[in-house]
Amino acid sequence: MKLIIGLGNPGTEYQLTRHNFGFLALEELAKKHQLKWQERKKEKAETCEFILGKEKIILARPLTFMNDSGFAVANLKRFYKIKTENIVIIYDDLDLDFGKIKISYNRSAGGHNGVSSIIQYLKSKEFIRLRLGIAPQKGPAEKFVLQKFSVAQKKQLTEIIDTSHLALENILKEGKELAANKYN
Repeated sequence: MKLIIGLGNPGTEYQLTRHNFGFLALEELAKKHQLKWQERKKEKAETCEFILGKEKIILARPLTFMNDSGFAVANLKRFYKIKTENIVIIYDDLDLDFGKIKISYNRSAGGHNGVSSIIQYLKSKEFIRLRLGIAPQKGPAEKFVLQKFSVAQKKQLTEIIDTSHLALENILKEGKELAANKYN
């Protein structure tokens, strides 16, 4: 079993903002598989699931704000009794150019508050990260990440999200090392 978590902020005012790139990638994956989201109030998340090969895949979107993502992730980990190394976090990354995708594992938060929260709540860095580039940054980071994608960027979103789905599928089927070699 694998738990795939897309990071973002809940609420319509945050849709299509750079900080919600993880939500967006997961929402599109759920649509492809014709999945319906179910709210898990106790875990403060929405989830849906499907089978890939013979493995159960759980998709989740925390209903907490980005900076408290770890609360929902820890609750989901406990509920599903899943090992930390079987968790994949998809999120926006200011250190990568827009459109770039990078896979990493057991790394620091790199200044991302959502990832910092997850590390704090899990007391571990041993989860897989699928990082979606949003740079170059214009202005203060806290304002930049909450801005909507530019018109030019919106035109590229479908292709980037499709590539992120291929990378995720590679992680799930081939493992994090082989997938990282392919996408990094």
